[in-house]
Amino acid sequence: MKVLLTGGHGMVGRNIRAHTLATGFDLHCPSRHELDLRDKVSVRRYLEALAPDLIIHAAGRVGGIKANSIFPFEFLLENLEVGTNVIACAADLGIPRLLNLASSCIYPRNINGMLTEEMILAGQLEPTNEGYALAKIAALRLCEFAAVRSIHLQYKTLVPCNLYGPHDKFDLDSAHLIPAIITKVHDAKVRNEPTVEIWGDGSARREFMYVEDLASIVLRAAVDYDRLPSVMNVGLGIDHTVLDYYQAVANVAGWQGEFTFDLTKPTGMRRKLLNVDRQTARGWNAEHTLTDGIRKTYDFYLHNRTQ
Repeated sequence: MKVLLTGGHGMVGRNIRAHTLATGFDLHCPSRHELDLRDKVSVRRYLEALAPDLIIHAAGRVGGIKANSIFPFEFLLENLEVGTNVIACAADLGIPRLLNLASSCIYPRNINGMLTEEMILAGQLEPTNEGYALAKIAALRLCEFAAVRSIHLQYKTLVPCNLYGPHDKFDLDSAHLIPAIITKVHDAKVRNEPTVEIWGDGSARREFMYVEDLASIVLRAAVDYDRLPSVMNVGLGIDHTVLDYYQAVANVAGWQGEFTFDLTKPTGMRRKLLNVDRQTARGWNAEHTLTDGIRKTYDFYLHNRTQ
C-alpha cells in the first residue's frame, strides 16, 4: 500500500516511520522543503503525481499552553490552511482513504467525566488553545463531509490524548507539559537548585500517551482501515495530576528538590480524560507505563539536548 505521511519529520511522524509496522507500507514522507502544505497548488500537484492509496495526515503547528496562548492567530491559520489543503485536494482527486490525526483539545472544557466522541462541539472550547482546536475541528468535519459527499471516500479521524516521547520539543517556549517538566527538572538538578516552579496548584489532571504507542495504533488502523469508525479516541483511559507528572520526572531524573506553585499562571482545562472504548474494543492498548515512557524520553533528551 502506498502511503503519504504528512508531518513525517515531526514527533508523531518520526515515531511512525521508526515503528516496525511501518516496514509493511510504501511510505512517502516529504519534508517541508519538498512539499509546503500551506501551498494548495503544490499539494495538489504532489498528490496527483504520487497517487497514494492512503494519506496519514499528522502535520501541523504544535505547541504547549504558553505558545498557544501567545500565538492563537498563527496556530489557527497555519493548521487550518494545512488541513484544508490536504483534505480538499485529496477529495477532489478521489484519493480513497485519509486518516486525520486530531487532538483531545477539540473537546469542550467543562464536561464532567470521560470524553466520548459524541461530545465534540457540545460546548465551549478551552481559551488557551482555542485557535489550534478550531483548526483541528475543521479538519475533522471536512473528513466527515467528504465521506458523506462520496461513498468512495473513507476519510476518518483519530483523536489522541496528550503525547510525549522522542523528538518532542523541549524548549520552554514551545514545549508541552512533560518535555517542559523534563527540561525544568534536569536544569534544576544540574544547577543544584532546591525548587522547581509549577504553573497553577498542580491539581489539574492530564492523560499522556507515550508517542510510540500512538504510532503503533496509527499503523494498525491503516491495516484495519475499513473497520475503523469515522472518529475514534486514542489514549489510556487513565489520567494523573500535573504534580504527579512532576514527581514522576523527578524520580526518573534523580532530583530530590521541592515544588513551588505559581497560582497566577494559566493551567488550561481542569481535566481532559478520553473514553477509549472504541480503541480497546479492537485490542489496541498502550504498551508503556508512565515510568517507562518518561525514562525513554529523558534518555532521548540527555542524548540530544543542546549544550
